[in-house]
Amino acid sequence: MKGNDLNNLVLEDGANIAVVGGGPSGSFFTYFALDFADRYGLDVNIDIFEAKDFTCSGPAGCNHCGGIISESLIQTLSTEGIILPSNVIRRGIESYTMHVEQGTTVIKTPLKEQRIASVFRGFGPRGSVSEIYDSFDNFLLNLCIEKGANKISDRVNEVSRQPDGILVKTKSSFEKKYDLVVSAVGLNKQTYDLFRNVCSSFVPPRTTKTFIGEIYLDGARIDKYFGNSMHVFLLNLPHIKFGALIPKGQYVTLVLLGSDINKKVVSGFLASRQVRDCFPQGTDIENQMACQCYPSINVQGAKSTFDDRVIIIGDTSSSKLYKNGIGAAYITAKAAAKTAIFNGISGREFKKYYQPVCNKLDMDNGVGKFIFLATGIIQKSVALKRGMLSMVISEQKKAAHQRRMSSVLWDTFTGSASYKDIFARFIHPKLILNFLRHTVEKLFTNKPKNTI
Repeated sequence: MKGNDLNNLVLEDGANIAVVGGGPSGSFFTYFALDFADRYGLDVNIDIFEAKDFTCSGPAGCNHCGGIISESLIQTLSTEGIILPSNVIRRGIESYTMHVEQGTTVIKTPLKEQRIASVFRGFGPRGSVSEIYDSFDNFLLNLCIEKGANKISDRVNEVSRQPDGILVKTKSSFEKKYDLVVSAVGLNKQTYDLFRNVCSSFVPPRTTKTFIGEIYLDGARIDKYFGNSMHVFLLNLPHIKFGALIPKGQYVTLVLLGSDINKKVVSGFLASRQVRDCFPQGTDIENQMACQCYPSINVQGAKSTFDDRVIIIGDTSSSKLYKNGIGAAYITAKAAAKTAIFNGISGREFKKYYQPVCNKLDMDNGVGKFIFLATGIIQKSVALKRGMLSMVISEQKKAAHQRRMSSVLWDTFTGSASYKDIFARFIHPKLILNFLRHTVEKLFTNKPKNTI
């Protein structure tokens, strides 16, 4: 290390970096750290600790995610040299089908780019068999290995601070001292406690339970009943802010977002007419779930996520409220890598260069909470939902730049834009006036007709 001042720690040639967690945030950090170091003429060694095998089906290879990657993120990654191969994308999403109690309509992509991808974070649900497809996480991890990273298939169970580095020990008794340790471990209490030893001021994020289920259907029936459309549900059901059915290969992924989702909430959602009508008649949806889980998501960012030689990124730090966790992982991981390579690895440098990126995400999430409060009001109002549905149906016949409500809903569903940008478009006078006009009209007319 250069310098004797602990507040001026920087990486030198031959520096060792440990990345604990090989999911998107860990892989993105590794990819960018190696890329930046190469540009800077710096030689660093990176070990990625990941106990899971992303080539396995079921829980052994799964990272518990809905698996939607927005078109804006796909484009951004491609400019970074990360181009998703066809065998990672299980289905391209060309439209959204929005369901409310008052009817259904298709929302086409405003820009007609048709580049939204549905992927599996692991190889696929329990029982998946394929020689063609790869998982998204495995693809990213292999990119890092190709750039020179070393994967250690073991679980870290101890992290301790030494006078001149951070000592990492694993379950199988591997141990090594590192100049920098990056935590990309996700959301669980054990890992929180693990990194408090070296990041004493760390305050974990606030979380809530969600639901993900993988429903088996053969490819022909998915083509017939779902096609290349992601079905989203804005139903007046307790605890649920957003529900989605995402076609992928021979499975349909069910995602429920809200507050403290449990088995009763899931059953109530699946029993709704709007959901049952999406499937072939007589389908026993619950019994056709190959996998299901109730993962936690970050709903309020963590605090003090760094110290000298230590930084915490990804879901454990700051994410995007209810949406686009992969995109948030990209943002925080790249910022952390840029800081470590070009500025330094002291807590002071991370606070100066990394923390503002997290602050921006957290502030945007504050706007997102207001948007979801507004959508919650709409979900509970029959009149407002009729007006919204009527407006969207009308907009689908217009040019893309005139589809104001459709565009707002599209970006809210996909996470393609910041909540600040979505909110600015949502309060545009033309959108509000048109929304009110459709709402008032529907108070005196029949329900809008379905478009599918």
